[in-house]
Amino acid sequence: MVASPYTPRQSAGLAAYENALARAGLAPVAGIDEAGRGACAGPLVVAAVVLDKTGIKRIPGLADSKLLTEGARETAYADIVKHAVDWHVTTIPHTEIDALGLHVCNVEGMRRAFAGLSKWPAYVLTDGFPVQGLGAPALAMWKGDRVAASVAAASIVAKVTRDRMMRELDTRYPEYGFCRHKGYVTGEHLRALAEHGPSPVHRRSFRCVPGDGPGDVAADVAGDVPDSGPVEGE
Repeated sequence: MVASPYTPRQSAGLAAYENALARAGLAPVAGIDEAGRGACAGPLVVAAVVLDKTGIKRIPGLADSKLLTEGARETAYADIVKHAVDWHVTTIPHTEIDALGLHVCNVEGMRRAFAGLSKWPAYVLTDGFPVQGLGAPALAMWKGDRVAASVAAASIVAKVTRDRMMRELDTRYPEYGFCRHKGYVTGEHLRALAEHGPSPVHRRSFRCVPGDGPGDVAADVAGDVPDSGPVEGE
């Protein structure tokens, strides 16, 4: 059986979906992904990145942001913003997450990131969630940052942007260790919450975040959570 020319080819690696879409006349492709979904402090950051075949070839460090070292992400970020057809980042503050809910903010952030693009893509790949009303054909991909170049690029831009923001927040609230865990739930973070209570940038709607003072919930679970490790669901 002859394979369709529009079938993604495994040999193309991360560029397989973008190449197949290009063969179907649907190029360039925008990828959309977020960082900070699983954190209990700080913003949710969503990025949209538009790549064409030439741009993908000029970014050798493309991969899921969670699989890269901090230095590799910074290098890839510089290559992405240099060679992308277009890119845009939007930030959803912790107050909006508390008011509207995480999933609503995740989908709305994807819409805002897409709307901020100045160059209209022919197709959109989103990580995880289908997003209605984009005005362009789209496909939601499970773990899209590991299988599509444009989504991987968006994951890197979102994570580098958010990590920089969390390092700045660490200078304002050094007792929480934001420069190390970036607002995610670790033993160190929960112990700081138990001792100091939440900072102004903690998400009060998250169960692990106590009220205005030192909290029993954070103290109770801190011993069960490691100080560091791989972070999923960024």
